[in-house]
Amino acid sequence: MPSSHSSRDFEAELRELRAHTLAMGARCERSLRLALEAFWTQSPTTAAEVKELDYKIDRDEVDIDALVLRILALRQPVAYDLRLLATALKLVTDLERIGDEAVNIAERAEEAHGQSKEQVQGELRAMADHAQQMLRDALDAFVEGDVQRAALIRSRDDAVDELYGEILRAMTKFMEGHPEEVLPAVRVIKVAKYIERIADHATNIAEEVIFMVQGDDVRHQTYPPPTASAKVLGGSKS
Repeated sequence: MPSSHSSRDFEAELRELRAHTLAMGARCERSLRLALEAFWTQSPTTAAEVKELDYKIDRDEVDIDALVLRILALRQPVAYDLRLLATALKLVTDLERIGDEAVNIAERAEEAHGQSKEQVQGELRAMADHAQQMLRDALDAFVEGDVQRAALIRSRDDAVDELYGEILRAMTKFMEGHPEEVLPAVRVIKVAKYIERIADHATNIAEEVIFMVQGDDVRHQTYPPPTASAKVLGGSKS
C-alpha cells in the first residue's frame, strides 16, 4: 500500500509535475486533432494554430525536464518515485515529438493532393482515429497507473502498422497508373507515416507506464496483459 512522503514539499513538487505533464499531454492531443483537421480541410489558419501550439509544447518539455532534475537533485528519490521521475523525462520527449509530427501533418495542409487523398481516405482516417485514441489512453494510463490499459495500447499498434502498409501499397499502385499524381501521392504517404510515428510514441508512453508501475522494461518484447494497477502519484512503492 502507498505510504505518505515525509516531505510536504516533495508531495507538492509531484503534484506540480503531474499537472504540468497533463497540460502538455492535453496540448499534444489538441495539436494532433487540429493538424488532422487542417489536413482534411486544407485550412492554413488551422495549420498555423498547430504551429503556435508546438511552441508551447517545446516550452513544456524544457520546463518539465528542469522540474524533474531539480526534484532528483534535492529529494534523491528511490524505488517507485525514482521510476516515476525517470518515466516523466522519457514521456515528455515522446510528447514533444508527437507535437513535431502534428506540425508535419499540418504543413501538408498547405500542399495540393490531387486525387491521392481520396484513394485512401478510409484507411487514413482509421489510422488517425487509432493514433488519437492510443495517445488519449496512454495519457490516462499514466495518470491512473493502469498497466492493463497500457498493455492494450501496445497490442493496438499492430493495427496502425497494418493500415500504413495498406496505404503504402494502394498509393504505389495508384502512382503506377497515374504518373502525374506521384508528388501528391508521396505527400499522402508522408502523412500516413507521421500518424504511424505518433502511434509509436503513444506505444512508448504505454511501455514507460508499465516500467513506472511494475519496474519491468518491456521494450522490444511481447508482453502479456498485466494484472496490477496503481495510482501514479499515490506515494512510494517498492
